[in-house]
Formats: sequence, C-alpha cells, structure tokens
Amino acid sequence: MIDPKRISFWWDSLPATTQRPALGGDLRADVVIVGAGYTGLWTAYYLLRSRPDLNIAIVEKEFAGFGASGRNGGWCSALFPASLTSIARQSSRAAAIAMRQAMNATVDEVGAVAAAEGLDIDWAKGGTLMLARTALQQTRLRAEVADDHDWGFTDTAWLGGDEAHERVGATDVLGGLYTPHCAAIQPAKLVRGLADVVERMGATIYEGTEARSIEPGTVRTTRGVVRAPYVVRATEGYTGNINGYRRNLVPIYSLMLATEPLTETLWSQIGIGARETFSDGRHLVIYGQRTADGRIAFGGRGAPYHFGSRIENSFDRDPATHAAIWHTLVELFPTLEDVAVTHTWGGPLGIPRDWFASCGLDSNGMAWAGGYVGDGVGTSNLAGRTLADLITGRTTPLTELPWVGHRSPKWEPEPLRWLATNAGRAVMTRADVSERHTGRPSRAATVMSRFLGH
Repeated sequence: MIDPKRISFWWDSLPATTQRPALGGDLRADVVIVGAGYTGLWTAYYLLRSRPDLNIAIVEKEFAGFGASGRNGGWCSALFPASLTSIARQSSRAAAIAMRQAMNATVDEVGAVAAAEGLDIDWAKGGTLMLARTALQQTRLRAEVADDHDWGFTDTAWLGGDEAHERVGATDVLGGLYTPHCAAIQPAKLVRGLADVVERMGATIYEGTEARSIEPGTVRTTRGVVRAPYVVRATEGYTGNINGYRRNLVPIYSLMLATEPLTETLWSQIGIGARETFSDGRHLVIYGQRTADGRIAFGGRGAPYHFGSRIENSFDRDPATHAAIWHTLVELFPTLEDVAVTHTWGGPLGIPRDWFASCGLDSNGMAWAGGYVGDGVGTSNLAGRTLADLITGRTTPLTELPWVGHRSPKWEPEPLRWLATNAGRAVMTRADVSERHTGRPSRAATVMSRFLGH
C-alpha cells in the first residue's frame, strides 16, 4: 500500500488509517462504482439517501481518496470548465444559465452535507479573488465581470485595486474579479469522511482492487469480477488506465506545495483573512488558499504531459515545476522568501478534448462522470446527485442539465496528443512572459485555446 502521508500535505496532516480489505472474489451488486474518489463516493451517498436498500460495491485500485480528491487545491467552487457561451452553443442560453445556477448551489450543498454528517472539513466560504496584476489581465477580467452581468450573474464583482489588495496583499494588484461562490476546504478530510459515511450507510469499499475492464453489467478486477445492472465509471484522471478508454481523457499533472505555518506578522501583510481562495489573470493557471492551520497551499499547471498518457507516482513531484511554482508564490508575496516549504506533491487531472465535463447513463446501464479539468471538488457533488437521479429513474432539473449525456470527442492518437498538450503548455507559459514584457495580448495563446477547445 502506498503511504497516504506521502500523497499530499492534506493526507500528511491526518492520522494514519488502515487500508480496507480488497475484493475477495466474484460478487453481485445492484450498483458497482469504479473509483473511490469524490465522484464515486458522492454517487453512492445520494443513491443510498434515496434507496437505502441498494447493494453498492465500490472498487478502488489504491485507497479511497488516493487521486485528485486527496491532492487538490481545496477549492469547493462553482467553476465549470466550459464557458457559458460554449454551453449555450451546444444547447441553449437557458440551459447555460441553469448549469451555472446548479454549480452555484452545489457549493452550499457540499457545506450543508458536511455539517449534517458531522464532517470537519475546515470549511470557509470566503469566495474567490482572481487578481489583475497587469493592464491586460485587468482588461480581460473586467470583460469577464461584464459578461457574467450580461448573463444575469450580478454577484460577480469587480474590486478596485485598494479593495482587492486589502483582501489579498499580493504585488502589483490593479484590481480583481470576485465571486462569493467558493469555499476553502481540507480536501482529504472531505474524502475520508465521505468514505466513512457511505460505509455506515451500507456501501462496501474494496481497496487494493484494480479495475482492468469496464463493460455493461460487468467490472473485471485483479481480485474478481463484479456484476451489477448499473456500472459507474468514476475514474477521472486515471481513466486512460482502463482498457478501451485511453483517449477519453488526457491526464495533465497539476502540482502543489505548502509552506510552514506563517506568523501573524506575515499574515497581517498578506491578508486572506476570510480564507478567500486566490489566483490571478495569467494564462497558465495558478491557485492558492490559506489553510486552517495558517499555511499557504499553492499550486499551478506547467508540468509536462507524459507520452502515451502515462501516470507514474514519480511524476507527482517535478523539481523544475515545483521551483517555478515557488518562484511565482514569492513573486506574489515577497515576504515569503525566507519561509520554509514543508510539502510538495501533485497528481493528474482528467481533461476532455473539448474541455466540457460530462455525466450520464446509457441504455446499457453504463454511467460515467468526469472531465472536470481541476474543478472537481464541487462538480463531483453535482455529478453524484445527477447520477443518483438517473440510476433511480427520476427526471429532475439536474437530469435536464446540458452536461448530462454530453460526449466529448476522443483525443488524437500519439504522437499528436503529446505534441498538442505540451505545445499548449509551452505557449501559455511564453504568453504570460510575452504579455508582461510587451503589454500586448498573445495571439498564440488565443489560437492555442481555440485549438484545445476552451
């Protein structure tokens, strides 16, 4: 068993756990779920709330919360990877608005369930502040605020430079886009607590049980075959490891670090007093939060994509990328220069070809959800509620949302997949440097965004 404490700072801060038993042979169930992360666990939770009589088996290669659910930045947000315009283009304006409304409500749903189930997940709904630190970022983010207002989402606000800097005391702050629809959480506390809850409700989690193939009515694992009328694929960034699914989602690594606990003097300069999650308007994504124990947990994209969609534990730590993430954090907050970094980690995200997350259930009883592009803490909860409605045969506002039944195109075969993903990473990195030096928008970044479908 891989030591959970090596997976991330979040796991290292929790008491040690004992691995659950593996599947002991062939099994029949009402529902079999592949993957014991947020998606699989939320699906089991809402199914059992609706139908406590269901026999639900969850198979997991490592342990519950091994993947992104126990490694992410701890943003329980309303972010959805596809834009409102993109959603409307594939469905309708009304459907896009319904999708955003559902995502906004999902943030509060996660907090309500955590409170109801007695899960201490370090919940702090301080919203998100995306800082504008160049004139170009200011122009783009102001346009995003105006666009949200055009869609009717007027709680997205533009904060002036002084107000934004007072909230998050980074360098060169010209203003920022603020939305209240985000809470900072401790993600490993949520996934571990949720696993315990669904077990108490009657589900069985089989750890150390790798799914080799997923077929209608059947999941073949290294420990036996599970048969059930409904099969749920909840494997996110690890989907390509399953036979027949290699090109469904590309695993892109996002890496993080955590500082030692900061002094009150440092916090008085940095702010983040409401534990707002924060980022800025650059092309290459960064994200951070103030943890409940007074650290900064900070991460970003930029790690290389590995040929053939390979996933290895050694890829979780990339010295060059982690150094770049630390450099960015110190650029934001120079007073951190002499602060120690206590943890570095990372893991793969699942990215669909059109950057459009989806969930659904087909006529063969095969259900799926994923492609969250790093925004899965909230979206997985919505997925779990939606899949529970679909599997139990209910038609609800959730089952009518535009992501239900969406099928993303498959990624290109290698070497085109490797060339496209790594070219995208390089273009976005260079675009940020170019824009800061020239003050002009990067045409290359715009072209690459269109090519990748976002």
